[in-house]
Amino acid sequence: MGLFDRLKKAFKHDKEREELKKEEITEIEETSIEIEEDTNIEDVKSEENVNFKEVENSSNNSLEKEQEKNLENVVDGVNEEIIVSQTVEEKDEDAIKEDDIEKEEIEQTVVLENENISELSSTKEIEESSSINDSNLDDENEKNDEEIVTEEIIQEKPESKKYDKGLEKTRKTFGERLNELFANFRRVDEDFFDELEETLIMSDVGFETSIKLTEELRNEVKLKNVKKTKDVQNTIIEKLVDIYENNEVEQKQQLNLNADGLSVILFVGVNGAGKTTTIGKLASKLKNENKKVLLAAADTFRAGAINQLIRWGERSDVPVVAGKEGGDPAAVVFDAVKKAKSENFDVLLVDTAGRLQNKENLMRELNKIKRVIQKEIPEAPHEVLLVIDATTGQNALVQAKKFNETTEVTGLVLTKLDGTAKGGIILAIRNELKIPVKFVGLGEKIDDLAPFDSEQFVYGLFKDLWVEE
Repeated sequence: MGLFDRLKKAFKHDKEREELKKEEITEIEETSIEIEEDTNIEDVKSEENVNFKEVENSSNNSLEKEQEKNLENVVDGVNEEIIVSQTVEEKDEDAIKEDDIEKEEIEQTVVLENENISELSSTKEIEESSSINDSNLDDENEKNDEEIVTEEIIQEKPESKKYDKGLEKTRKTFGERLNELFANFRRVDEDFFDELEETLIMSDVGFETSIKLTEELRNEVKLKNVKKTKDVQNTIIEKLVDIYENNEVEQKQQLNLNADGLSVILFVGVNGAGKTTTIGKLASKLKNENKKVLLAAADTFRAGAINQLIRWGERSDVPVVAGKEGGDPAAVVFDAVKKAKSENFDVLLVDTAGRLQNKENLMRELNKIKRVIQKEIPEAPHEVLLVIDATTGQNALVQAKKFNETTEVTGLVLTKLDGTAKGGIILAIRNELKIPVKFVGLGEKIDDLAPFDSEQFVYGLFKDLWVEE
């Protein structure tokens, strides 16, 4: 299954998850309404209960008053005949019986109402319990479905959330530009293709890549006789993914490490790209993988570069070989190689100068460092990693081309990807230079240097642009 087919399944799965969430929200709202109605019923019953109690109290008060009145009549009629007294007493007894009967009826009514309220509460509890069980079952089913689809499409990795967050600015900017394009054109014509080409270039996809994609899309639209712009939105994503995937053939994205001995990795790049910081982060990552790591501070020309690498070494708990500021970089590398070999280090990371007077001086210095390394380890360096700043956009592509002319670059490290909307430059680099991206910087923390994952990258870049078919 190709990368684009896996992405389609992932996009479809995202849509299904959104629909499930919407259904859950609707169910929660309906349940809330039912609970509110039940509460209103309970309030009514409570009010009736209070009314029954008031009636009962009123009846008792009336009975007491009547008894007091009868007592007064008996006292007043002491001198009256016994027959009259007996008649009054009989009437009093009848009134008392009638009041007792009325009181008993009220009490029975109150008991019945309380029983109804209890049954209603029990029914409510059963309904709530059933709703909770159904919700848990839905959550479990969704979780199982998500695990199955994730396993088949895009593996869940520790860096997934970092990629999603790191590409947020690029995805938003890229999406806004394409959505604006589709909103301005209802039909696919030459003006649409001209605007698409310009939009892609502005999105740092690269000039050559934008021309190539637009031409391929133009031919496919003619072949399929597509008229509406919405019908080509997914095709644009497919073409970009195809261009990216086709250039991945025989490229090694994994870091090339010597399994049987010392591995030497040389870092090159202009000042300010994040070269020294990248070395420190990679040192920490390798150390956490149980590698014995050594750093060489061979950037002796930039003020503060040596101290900066020493601080990173302290943070990573990794030793650093350093010389004097303004000294010979090759001499530092020589000492570092000797130390690495004699003390059985697994990896040596070498920092180099980011700026010399001209390209000739740069090439001479790098060649000198390489000769020193190869004198001790003929097959080294195992990697020459070019560190470039993603925020520079098209300038990053220019830097990559120049350094690739000066020295044989085996891989790229793209820093500050989380702080830019120009992440599309990776597409241009992959298409125009055919150099694999090894790592990307997705944050400022020491563990925010992530191995480049092409699936995570294209998924994070295009997921908001996909239109459900």
